[in-house]
Amino acid sequence: MTGADDGPLAAWVHTVRAPVRGPARGVLFLLHGTGGDETSLLELGRAVAPGHLLVGVRGRSNEEGATRYFRRFDAFRYDQEHLASEAGALSAFVRSAAARHAGAASRRAALGYSNGANVALAAQLLDPATFGAVALLRAVQPFEHPPIPSLQGTEVLLLLGRNDPYLPAGRALPALLEAAGATVEADELEAGHDLTQEDVARLAAWFAALEI
Repeated sequence: MTGADDGPLAAWVHTVRAPVRGPARGVLFLLHGTGGDETSLLELGRAVAPGHLLVGVRGRSNEEGATRYFRRFDAFRYDQEHLASEAGALSAFVRSAAARHAGAASRRAALGYSNGANVALAAQLLDPATFGAVALLRAVQPFEHPPIPSLQGTEVLLLLGRNDPYLPAGRALPALLEAAGATVEADELEAGHDLTQEDVARLAAWFAALEI
């Protein structure tokens, strides 16, 4: 199912998948890496969070044919105005999609990989009520001057790759998030930028223990 509704829902191409069985534990928004689309993380989402309703979201930016969530100038410099604008629009979409597909009181979480992790983090920093929990895979700090909100009550799983060229740009995230009040589980896996079976196992354990 793709978005064809009025307002924020119409602005983002997305697809929805029901939980494997029973009522949803919450809504899990899946945010792909560069070049992905709304279906890219569905298999991963179902494997690690079978009790959640899944919403895969396609980024609205394009870089030489590769889909992204916001523009960049190079691998480590991002268009700050566009980042903030798209992160804010994503927060509005998340609220609308959760209300439409699972009810306004539904618990919201995000699973983001690479560029998708960065936009999930940006959305949470700008609007801490966007998600109750965020799983960030191979994330970096996208803001040059990050906002410092209160993230009390936010659960964060941060999985970095020890051999990832982006690792130095992500190592400061645990301290930043903890200083903002988030509950953070962070680790550097024996991996590069690509995901591994250890990522899957860690995600599954984290979501199983999560109250969101």
